[in-house]
Amino acid sequence: MPDEESTSAFAARLARAINPGLVIYLHGDLGAGKTTLVRALLTELGYRGRVKSPTYTLLEQYEVAGKQFRHFDLYRFRDATEWEAAGFNDEFNCQNICLLEWPEKAAGLIPPADLEINFEILPDGRNITLYAQSDTGTACLNSLQK
Repeated sequence: MPDEESTSAFAARLARAINPGLVIYLHGDLGAGKTTLVRALLTELGYRGRVKSPTYTLLEQYEVAGKQFRHFDLYRFRDATEWEAAGFNDEFNCQNICLLEWPEKAAGLIPPADLEINFEILPDGRNITLYAQSDTGTACLNSLQK
């Protein structure tokens, strides 16, 4: 993914492959393109509002194209009691598509990923690598390859 245009093209393919209930972990350094991918994905599906990083709120919710999205940014997450008090466990269900930036910050509190997307900053752009971690993730990955 050399640029934002390439990220948007990938997001268009991902938009056709995702289904409710999917848990997607987004890994990568600051500025690697995690939020850019979420923004492009929602835009591709027809969302016209502002898509912001939930760095301070931890969670932003979106409804678009008949699908419910939960975008978590756990970079500033520090306390398991905060997770419980906010009721975040309830967001992981068969209706929501959950996209989690910095999932390692909530290890042991969040469900395992169906799909993991790793973002790597290169000297001349970006690279992403996808890993299926469940049958649901494998189905999504197979849809992307069509």
